[in-house]
Amino acid sequence: MSEPVVLYHNPRCSKSRQALALLREHGVEPEIVEYLKAPLSADALRELLDALGTSARGLLRTGEAPYRELALAAPARTEEELIAAMAAHPIQCSVRWRGAGRARCSGARPNGSPPSSTPEPRPPPAPPSAPTC
Repeated sequence: MSEPVVLYHNPRCSKSRQALALLREHGVEPEIVEYLKAPLSADALRELLDALGTSARGLLRTGEAPYRELALAAPARTEEELIAAMAAHPIQCSVRWRGAGRARCSGARPNGSPPSSTPEPRPPPAPPSAPTC
């Protein structure tokens, strides 16, 4: 049996809405976590970062006000400081989903580069009994 797909969703974000539509288009009904309404704890963020294989900096949105106000771009910021900032200001998290044994991102690549115009290859949809700027 496949791991359920969890989408960390912001309904106001076009990339998040596109990710949800893409999953549904492929027959996957994800568990939806509206992370702005129910922010992830620092521990949950660490687990997500581990599943994604990225650092906190790779999950940060750079265009939001807290990024500038808290000087999150500063190279001296530690991983723990960035995780604490994301826990306190969930708008700083990019859209992500995980499932089928792998983690995926929809809004930005883990290295911070913009998404390509073609979707990433995905594993086949989970069986019926079986994806977060």
